[in-house]
Amino acid sequence: MSRKIMLLVFVLILLLTAGLTDAQDEPIRIGILTDQSGWLSVYGVEQQNGFELGLLYAAGVDPLEYDSLEDALAAVEVAGRPVEIIVYDYGSADAAADADNAAAGARELIESNFVDIIFGTPNSGAAIQVQQITSPDEFNLLFMAGPSASPSITGANFNPNTFRVCRNTNHDAAALTTVADQFGQTYIQIAVDTDFGRATAAAFQASLSAKGIEPVGDVLLVPTDVTDFTPFIQQIIDSGADFVNPILAGGPITLWTQQSEELGLTDAVLTLTGTNSNDFIVAAPPAPGSVAYIVYQYTLPKTEINDWLTDRHIQVFNDVPDLFTECGFATAQALVAGLEATGGDPSPEAMIPALEGLEFEGPRGAYTIREADHQVLMDQYVIRFMGVEDVQLRDDLTMTLPIYELFAEIPAADINLPCQLEGDYAARCG
Repeated sequence: MSRKIMLLVFVLILLLTAGLTDAQDEPIRIGILTDQSGWLSVYGVEQQNGFELGLLYAAGVDPLEYDSLEDALAAVEVAGRPVEIIVYDYGSADAAADADNAAAGARELIESNFVDIIFGTPNSGAAIQVQQITSPDEFNLLFMAGPSASPSITGANFNPNTFRVCRNTNHDAAALTTVADQFGQTYIQIAVDTDFGRATAAAFQASLSAKGIEPVGDVLLVPTDVTDFTPFIQQIIDSGADFVNPILAGGPITLWTQQSEELGLTDAVLTLTGTNSNDFIVAAPPAPGSVAYIVYQYTLPKTEINDWLTDRHIQVFNDVPDLFTECGFATAQALVAGLEATGGDPSPEAMIPALEGLEFEGPRGAYTIREADHQVLMDQYVIRFMGVEDVQLRDDLTMTLPIYELFAEIPAADINLPCQLEGDYAARCG
């Protein structure tokens, strides 16, 4: 081989090596698209806190060993690459603007911040908009959905770039249905008039009807800015239903709880529903003894990972993990596992096969991402509300918190979560 050819080969090797080095030095950019100033801002904070702690846990970085959370996050490396988190707050006073605001935020994260992956959103309607923007037909990047809970995200609106490592409301319906027949054979639903509310009501109706529990009328739909539940509560009392299933979100839950007690609904009709974030429950506690499904509560899972999450959350944020903290934590765990498997390649082409069928241990135990629809499968909880108490979390920290008793734990294998893909994707359900 001539010296000229040898020199050319050497230069090519240097260029290739430099390219690989540059790629490894380039951060993996993850956009957290959330609501921190609107009607679902409580959930947005939980989403971000959980994701950041989950990223630290999965990367083996202990925030207690650093001067600040920011310093700990700056130390994170995944597959040899640094990780950068960029948070976009799409929240506003106008709940109806969430979807458009989130879509604009997704475009800004992609076009201006050059993110590789987006995680969001608390609002299901907003998540559906982001699904389209991140789909293979548009910007083609990975979208990790959550805490948004509409079944349509991993159902009718599915595309292969979407994954959800958080529950959807089919989980909620299946969990509550396992105990609902103990409380009656007829029910009525009241739901917020959003994609989340409508889709959740449909999920509950399908699940309850399968057990022979029937509605006594149509779903009562209320606006997101409802200021008076009086006419709806009177309809529920007059319906003769054995129980009511309220499907609400954010601040309206506090108003609902207060007016239900004031107007005699709690004495007239049993309530079977879901719980909410701690601040909402403390502000307007349900009746002691009430039974509900629950997304997550820090005392329920008996796992080492949940112990780590709870301890670090208290130390870092001076608060306990809340309703959607686990969702963010597990999402970060799954992303790190996928990125390690791809050698740090965040593209959908690399990540989709790495995440499909992924099994891992998280705060609530075993998680499995179903290959067909990219929906996580996991155990669910039903609780009994016991009251509100002051809980000492540290020598210098006491908080007023809701107290729950585990009523039932439903294994993932017993939930039979439906696969609801449609159109060209329906065959994936098998």
